[in-house]
Amino acid sequence: MFPKSSAATGTAVPRRSVLRSLSLGAAALALALGVSGCASSVAPVEVGADTVIVDVRTPAEYATGHLEGAVNLDLQSPSFDEAVDELDADVDYVVYCQSGNRSAQAVSVMVDADLTVQDAGGIDEAANATGLPVVP
Repeated sequence: MFPKSSAATGTAVPRRSVLRSLSLGAAALALALGVSGCASSVAPVEVGADTVIVDVRTPAEYATGHLEGAVNLDLQSPSFDEAVDELDADVDYVVYCQSGNRSAQAVSVMVDADLTVQDAGGIDEAANATGLPVVP
């Protein structure tokens, strides 16, 4: 192996050393991304007797698997706002969707309707936060 000259310092840097540094940097980045990808961004949610779990995905998505006991209120349905208006204001709601985008939208509508609601994000985050299993 012939050393390569470093343009910044004018010193010779062995190619193997440069490749090893790049490999270690890539490995560290992959590890950091992997660890952060596993961390849940949703705090644990206590599900009490008066807590209603709401899945705001489409009925087809709900049918592929949902949190045990969840009710399906499709955010994309034209009657979603009417359904929210009919919800009981005396209970707490936990809302989730597939990835967290629709749940945030639904929570906004529900908060505007003076409901007590918590956004549990996507279905995987919601399962982790509530401890509820995903069932068919």
